[in-house]
Amino acid sequence: MEQTAQDVTLRDTHRYDDIIDLPHHVSTRHPQMSPENRAAQFSPFSALTGHAAAIEETARPVETFVELDENRKEQLNEQLLLLTENLSGQPEITVTYFKPDSRKEGGAYVTMRGRVKSIDLYERQIRFADGKAVLFDDLYALENLTW
Repeated sequence: MEQTAQDVTLRDTHRYDDIIDLPHHVSTRHPQMSPENRAAQFSPFSALTGHAAAIEETARPVETFVELDENRKEQLNEQLLLLTENLSGQPEITVTYFKPDSRKEGGAYVTMRGRVKSIDLYERQIRFADGKAVLFDDLYALENLTW
């Protein structure tokens, strides 16, 4: 007797009829897997390792450096001269400067307050008592000059 494709298919679909209504087996020896761990084993494989991080990094906002006009540069130079003349009292100032981003083009404008330790004309930077330094070329504003 020859089997048809329909006979084979029927036999395959009814192969588990004897156990289909039995209760689910729960092992007494092995702890049951948590739903989170069970779901994790079916999560998609990440074939492009680091791709999500690269997309996130690209989407991270940065600011562009604002080129100062001549009036603003002159104003900053005058303030730096005043600051240089009054360094003996370690004046406290608020400075806004551009901090370049280490990972991509652009950066952020940062404002900080601190006591000025020195002004290095060779390195063109303001050095603060806490060890931080700001380059003249990155300066955007000097405020609250107190001495």
